[in-house]
Amino acid sequence: MQPVTAADYHDIAKPADPRISPDGDRVAFLRKQPVDDETVESTVYLVDVDGDSGDAADTADTAGTADSADSADTADTADTADTDDGARRLTLAEGDDAEPRWSPSGDRIAFTSTRAGDDDRRQLWVVPADGGEARRLTDVVGGVSDVSWSPAGDRLAFVQAVTPEDRETGRDLSVPDDYEPADHPDPRVVDRTVFRSAQRYFDGRQAAVYVVDADATVDGARADPEPAVEPVTDREAEFGSPEFGDADTLYYTESVGDDPDDSFEIAVHAHDLATDTVDRIHTTFGWATPLAATADGRVAFTHVEPDQASLEQTDLHVLDRERGAVTSLTGDLDRGLGHEVEPMWGPDGTTVYFTTPDEGETALWHAPADGSAPPERLVRKGTVSGGTVGGAAGAGPESVTAVLATSEWDHPGDVFAVDAGAGETRRLTGLNAAYLADRYVGEPEELWFESERGAVHGWVLTPPELDEASAEDGSYPLAVEIHGGPHAMWSTSGTMWHEFQTLAARGYVVFWSNPRGSAGYGESYLQAIERDWGAVTLTDVLAGVDAVTDRPYVDEANTFLTGGSFGGFMTAWAVGQTDRFRAAVAQRGVYDLTGFYGSTDGVYRLLEGDFDTVPWAEPEWLWERSPTGHAANVDTPTLLIHAEDDTRTPICTAELYHRILRKNGVETRFVRYPREGHELSRSGEPGHVVDRLERIARWFDGYSDHHDAPTALDRPADDGLTAGADTEE
Repeated sequence: MQPVTAADYHDIAKPADPRISPDGDRVAFLRKQPVDDETVESTVYLVDVDGDSGDAADTADTAGTADSADSADTADTADTADTDDGARRLTLAEGDDAEPRWSPSGDRIAFTSTRAGDDDRRQLWVVPADGGEARRLTDVVGGVSDVSWSPAGDRLAFVQAVTPEDRETGRDLSVPDDYEPADHPDPRVVDRTVFRSAQRYFDGRQAAVYVVDADATVDGARADPEPAVEPVTDREAEFGSPEFGDADTLYYTESVGDDPDDSFEIAVHAHDLATDTVDRIHTTFGWATPLAATADGRVAFTHVEPDQASLEQTDLHVLDRERGAVTSLTGDLDRGLGHEVEPMWGPDGTTVYFTTPDEGETALWHAPADGSAPPERLVRKGTVSGGTVGGAAGAGPESVTAVLATSEWDHPGDVFAVDAGAGETRRLTGLNAAYLADRYVGEPEELWFESERGAVHGWVLTPPELDEASAEDGSYPLAVEIHGGPHAMWSTSGTMWHEFQTLAARGYVVFWSNPRGSAGYGESYLQAIERDWGAVTLTDVLAGVDAVTDRPYVDEANTFLTGGSFGGFMTAWAVGQTDRFRAAVAQRGVYDLTGFYGSTDGVYRLLEGDFDTVPWAEPEWLWERSPTGHAANVDTPTLLIHAEDDTRTPICTAELYHRILRKNGVETRFVRYPREGHELSRSGEPGHVVDRLERIARWFDGYSDHHDAPTALDRPADDGLTAGADTEE
């Protein structure tokens, strides 16, 4: 068996956004896999729900693997391409596909894609579900997202981001052949509180809702003479989450308030498309609000209490327009809704389904829409990255089928079907079976340990060769990982599966946990870090380190630390408080809370919520609670990793922290990745993902007594790296 390596990232396929067909027989999903150092291929696949076309066993190593290259000539043509595990590729390996959505009749699948374009603007496409040529419905300037079919399947609603000039020139309906978008304004004039996000500046663009005829065609001899796209919203505002109720009623949200950028207030609108009249039917609060609607006027939506919203769990509400009443379905459930799966109505039209983080796993729940009974858990399984619920018309929680994209300790991701009636879970795909067949994958050990305020949940993963019975005392170094968020939750899988397994394969015992502040353990646990990110979290992490280093085979003197985002904050905070760690790697972190407040996107409200303050009210207090306020105390060799286009945790605070380390003679290096945003470690360019992980291990190896390696500062630029050479100054 071969060990898992950083470069294996290129060989790992992951599923996303599985959607069950209206008849409940098939699942459309995205299959994502790197194809080179710069590109990840994302294409739409189909698989049967009954599992007959593949191995239905719930194991990681029995199904075949899908080789997209073998089927490149047949997808998007008359026949779809079969793979060894029964999954069939439906769309061409061209561009980046997203949002597969079944038509109500189940004969077509809409999706967005960057194919046939010279930039990253997504357009809307429709392909026959049984295979055939995909047809492009839009050629709009603002890209396409948030796709929703009408009940009759005759039109689709979507969102695009446009400027007033785009509207005036009609580019929001159809882009002229000679149109060339400007790189950026010169100068860039900002008149908004939040003016950038997700690696790009808004530059006057705001999200608007549109509809398009489902029979539209923009390419070839059959192209429509006039654009089939029509605007639904006509004001300059931020709209989102379009969702059809009945054939003529389109629901959507609008960010409102005195300054919508600075408000959690979200209006829910009902737009009668037949009469072009709009009613504001409700106001809720939250960071973003997905909608799910029924034909008889009931709308499910998320809600967050606005006072210190970042410390509040997300609840699920249902508005019944006929009764004029709003019902909370989760008020007594001490879990907050997760973002992995948007709330959805079941086939019976009376049950709402949703997911929450739940003590290291993702739970799928159901609740009656009238609130007559508390939520019940349908399944709790691994880490979920998307899912839907379906079944025969009228099917309730006792007989529905849920399809979930799930990863677990023994595999990085597959599509599963949960059959409530049969009480069984079937594995529908084996995306990585061939890869896993000759890789050693270790099973993490669950660990509950005591900290100052009670039990904390964590895991330990040991190197492949470790035999506890025969291991010598202090045989293995320890790598400690801290998650981001701060209100996130880790598990044994998800986006960290590859990193945990790689570090273990390189000879490290790996420890990670969900310290206080994490989601999935109740509201009081989540709120425990109010006004104190650093000390509370570090107390729990060090309690876990104590528990793990008590094991004879762990070398307490060779303990290393890393984390990203909030984990980067905590890594930098820790080395400013203790010399316990031999070396550290802080990634994409927040190092100065005031600098973060002024440079981040809308998440500056995280500071207002978690710390209940603003920089001008308590500047010295915030400095003392920032890693930069203690950077002069650092002796630990510390590597900094950051993305140059990160608009969530902008690089400016990392630059400050790095300079302080340099001025104080700390062994340090600053690695900056161009073209990357905050998702560097999860969905960055494959070459960068691999390089980042190799640099973490190389930094640790250089200070480990158990690895015969010089420090990274003393090694040749590309020594130990497979994804490219350094260009350090």
